[in-house]
Amino acid sequence: MRREKWLVREPAQDSAALLFCIPYSGCGASMYRQWPRFMNHVEICPVQLPGRENRMREPAYGTYEEMAEGLADGLLPHLDRPFGFFGHCGSALAAVETTRHLAGRGAPLPSRLFLSSQVAPHDPPYGRLLGMNEAKLRDELHHLLLGMGTAPPPDLVDLALEILVTDMEATRKYRFDAPFELPTRITAIGWTQDIDVPADLITGWSAYAPTDFELLEGVHYAFLEAPETLRRVLLRDLEPAAAHRGERTR
Repeated sequence: MRREKWLVREPAQDSAALLFCIPYSGCGASMYRQWPRFMNHVEICPVQLPGRENRMREPAYGTYEEMAEGLADGLLPHLDRPFGFFGHCGSALAAVETTRHLAGRGAPLPSRLFLSSQVAPHDPPYGRLLGMNEAKLRDELHHLLLGMGTAPPPDLVDLALEILVTDMEATRKYRFDAPFELPTRITAIGWTQDIDVPADLITGWSAYAPTDFELLEGVHYAFLEAPETLRRVLLRDLEPAAAHRGERTR
């Protein structure tokens, strides 16, 4: 696979730091369309995964371990400056596994992992969608796409449903008996009105790395609009690394 396919656009050369945003289960990079391209000196870089949107013809990965290998290869040319990963729900696990893969290769590591609405892999799996049959998942996906500003035709919803089922299975498989060490600091984000993954279930991340917990106002999908409260957290935890790079390059 060509490396440039993994990102919607090439990062700007003068961006001080990059935030790679991995799409939610069943969705593509367009779910970050409401996010700004830049937050101060941090550039937002939506990741495009195989099997969706402009990569629809490519097979989707069945596990986060398989996905992490390809994503790490695709991002490696851009890891020449401070960066972070943002993942929500299932894509938080994708961010974790990609970080593990980069560490195993001795590659540059993220300055911060932003993990939103996801329980730690050693905790009992939890998520409203995990208990749904395909008919209910299809209805959920239809409403999610509408919320993203898309009026999807039925055949598009059916294609997205196939990816969602595959992604949900990857989430079920990504389980460990005990915590493992992550080589970067975590910001774990919960949402006050999240009925899919209640905020009090995400505390297990502190067993993996030093973790800052944030409780933000909103429902499960509130992150789609990049609310100001979320932007402040992202900048607070990633901009110091960007500023440090700027000092070194002067």
